[in-house]
Amino acid sequence: MSQRAKYLVAIVGAALSTFAVVLLLVNVLQRKLEARQTHFEIVKLTEDTVDPRVWGENFPREYDGYLRTTDTERTRYGGSEAFSRLDADPRLRRIFAGYAFALEYREERGHAYSLRDQDSTLRVRMRPQPGSCLQCHASILPAYRKAGGGDVMKGFAIVSAMPWAEARRLVDHPVTCLDCHDPATMALRVTRPGFLVGIREYMKTKGVPAYDPNTMATRQEMRSFVCGQCHVEYYFRKPDRIVTYPWARGLRIEDEEAYYDSLHFSDWRHEETGADVLKAQHPEFEMWNQGVHARSGVACADCHMPYMRQGAIKISDHHVRSPLLNVDRACLVCHSFPADEMKARVQVIQDRNAALLSRAEDALFGLYDAVTAARAAGADSVALGPALRLQRRAQFRADYVNAENSMGFHAPQEAARILGEAIDYARQGQVAALKAARARPR
Repeated sequence: MSQRAKYLVAIVGAALSTFAVVLLLVNVLQRKLEARQTHFEIVKLTEDTVDPRVWGENFPREYDGYLRTTDTERTRYGGSEAFSRLDADPRLRRIFAGYAFALEYREERGHAYSLRDQDSTLRVRMRPQPGSCLQCHASILPAYRKAGGGDVMKGFAIVSAMPWAEARRLVDHPVTCLDCHDPATMALRVTRPGFLVGIREYMKTKGVPAYDPNTMATRQEMRSFVCGQCHVEYYFRKPDRIVTYPWARGLRIEDEEAYYDSLHFSDWRHEETGADVLKAQHPEFEMWNQGVHARSGVACADCHMPYMRQGAIKISDHHVRSPLLNVDRACLVCHSFPADEMKARVQVIQDRNAALLSRAEDALFGLYDAVTAARAAGADSVALGPALRLQRRAQFRADYVNAENSMGFHAPQEAARILGEAIDYARQGQVAALKAARARPR
């Protein structure tokens, strides 16, 4: 090759290299611009924009994930398939004797089903329910605002006191984007009045008066608070039926139990034994607060809505689901183990807690049998008082872990401790009933 040809090849090579570098730089710049432009405002979102399809015009990626919460995916102890818990564990029919949960108790499905499933459950169709249920089953904020003349807290009280059928006419959509995001800024926010009051009461126990999560919480805290708005233990305060979180003494089960005891509150009287008992709801927020993930600063969204990339854009996966259905992104970002190993660890924890739960339910049956036998032998309610009070404590603990949707994984040692106490209290109650039977007047 001549010297001139060599120069020509070198010039062409340099030009091609330069062109390639320029293309690379342009691509990098475009990706950076794309990452900054997280959405295009196709429609104007307001505090009255309830329909998630409208939000989807501006946020198609997130809306696509939300739509997938209609998927029915089952894990070993839960998931989003509406299987009957009463069929899976027939003992629950006796445990909930005389209460609406003995009629129907199904596994919760995804957020997009939250209102439809509430409409169809026999607990609503066969037993009168208040408008309180809508706080967490519907996109309710505009309805509260309208009912209260612009005052959300006032509207919350008005709607909660309505019969279900009357309140149901005020809403059209299940839990949607508006419930967790400010439509003007897209910032995470807490909208549920029950949580706003409950977290303020809890923070008072920590020496923090007038706490407002929307102005005082960190963003990472908000990534749990928006979930904790509804995934909590609660009751309908009498007589106004206001949704109330029992956090004025703390977030542990003993704190909530002491709160209920101070009010002489019970959800119902057990049909078989006559004990005044409590029904746990779904205390995921409380149980998570007792676990290692909470202490390590891991938020609910980190596991149930892990970050994902679409092109250059990083978003939270809005297909909210069990981390067991998404181990690679939900777990392996922090844990450097194979996916099968992580699943196995979770299943060991859940299997052990499920075994303890089964023994707790068996112990409750032993207590029921002992109380029934004692009554047949002539023991009255006064003599059986200690046994019935122990049933209340045992039953609340067993149900607390059963109703909490992780089968103990959110706080494994705490769940095991609670179930151990449930077994102990049930057996103590059984002994107390046997003593009452022996001590009956002759």
